[in-house]
Amino acid sequence: MSRILVLGGTGFIGRHVVRRLASGGHAVTVFHRGVHEPELASAVRHVRHASAAIPMRDFPPALTGERYDVVLHMVPIGEADAVAARRSFAGSGRLVAVSSGDVYRAWGRLIGLAEPPDPPGAPGPRDPLPEDAPLRQTVLPYGPRTDSPWGPLEGYDKILVERAFLEDGGPPATILRLPKVYGPGDGQRSLGAALRRMVDGRPAILLSESQAGWRWTHGYVEDVAAAIALAALDDRAAGRVYNVGEEPTPTTAERVAALGRAVGWPGRVVVVPDALLPRHLRWTQSLERDLAYDTRRIRGELGWAEVVPADEAARRTYAWEREHPPEEVVPGEFDYGAEDAVLSDMGA
Repeated sequence: MSRILVLGGTGFIGRHVVRRLASGGHAVTVFHRGVHEPELASAVRHVRHASAAIPMRDFPPALTGERYDVVLHMVPIGEADAVAARRSFAGSGRLVAVSSGDVYRAWGRLIGLAEPPDPPGAPGPRDPLPEDAPLRQTVLPYGPRTDSPWGPLEGYDKILVERAFLEDGGPPATILRLPKVYGPGDGQRSLGAALRRMVDGRPAILLSESQAGWRWTHGYVEDVAAAIALAALDDRAAGRVYNVGEEPTPTTAERVAALGRAVGWPGRVVVVPDALLPRHLRWTQSLERDLAYDTRRIRGELGWAEVVPADEAARRTYAWEREHPPEEVVPGEFDYGAEDAVLSDMGA
């Protein structure tokens, strides 16, 4: 049995991680504010404190006075809070930090940063990105202050998180780079645009030619949680960086079509020239390079695999979307009249 401290752990992904760790008989302590109180095993110890607000930079003596086999940080934001966690739990066995695929240089190009060319031998624009793919050289890609699901944040950058956790001289660390995570409870509604149209019974979902062929690795929330829990419990993960996500990554058109089949949607995916796509459906990102991640390392080294079949993951997410419509909708986001006009013009 391991003694595990989870910083965060009651949100969208964290609650599933804590449940998996606790179900394995491990002694789990969760540090949080008490804003979210998901149903967790009675054996899980809760330490509720105002300093658990994100970013976490201070920890009460109830935590720092103990030694843990693993300290899992679910929501590290930047350098300051990563360094604070590393120093506060320097006597613990191993640190595990949740990072993101936005550390890759490909992400920088996607959002329009002036990143340098990739070195010779780097993955091509349609190749999955392994863990040693070029990283962003631009730090603080969203500026010194950015909006987030937790409110305005200063100093957000997962590259700075990774550097701080992997610095020599402290406990060994494990880094998990997450994909776009979806599933019930997803406040960002990662699949919401397509699923809402399926819920509304739309006859077709429009994609531009650029969108249709582009790939971005996704992961169902319980599968991602299983990967995090596995890496937290396996000492072979010490000092390692892992991509997490589906394998292989489908194109956007393939993803939407598969979702439709899984939930019984009778409509079609219709691909149109970029210039004909209604304005409210256009993306501002540069789609010249896929954002697909190579996940063979965590699968081969730790034996991770999905725990929920893809069709079942789609059905659960669809059911949640149907039962929890968005409270606020961006004006024009679901301009079905404009979409119908394009379908009519194309005879689709």
